[in-house]
Amino acid sequence: MLQIGEKAPELLGKDENGRELRLSDFAGQKLVLYFYPKDATPGCTSQACSLRDNYERMLAKGYAVVGVSVQDAKSHQKFKEKFQLPFPLIADTDHRLVEAFGVWQEKKMAGRTYMGTVRTTFIIDEQGVIAEVIGAKQIKVKEHAAQIVG
Repeated sequence: MLQIGEKAPELLGKDENGRELRLSDFAGQKLVLYFYPKDATPGCTSQACSLRDNYERMLAKGYAVVGVSVQDAKSHQKFKEKFQLPFPLIADTDHRLVEAFGVWQEKKMAGRTYMGTVRTTFIIDEQGVIAEVIGAKQIKVKEHAAQIVG
């Protein structure tokens, strides 16, 4: 997993509209790059809605927000529309970004083992360096925005 003090990758991926996002697109802002397991599941929806409900406050404090999961653009479009999410969602279908950040890991649930995205948020500073990592055990999905901006 990428650590505090490391430079984040320049190429982030394509959002739900096929637009390529790069780290340099957010120059001068802090970037909240949050990885989540799956669109429209209870925990992921709570987390996205926490960020949505506090989005204006986050922007006012200099933060941009981008979500990442391995679902495709069509799934992301439905998720964004249904919950009126104001920030882009990267469709990391080739797992390039989840693997680069080290969040594609072995998981266990209901007695089965599988590979999946571990819910993790990276706060990237204005210079593109990882300033903070909020891991799965720390994230409170319903209060996630407050964990970032207080």
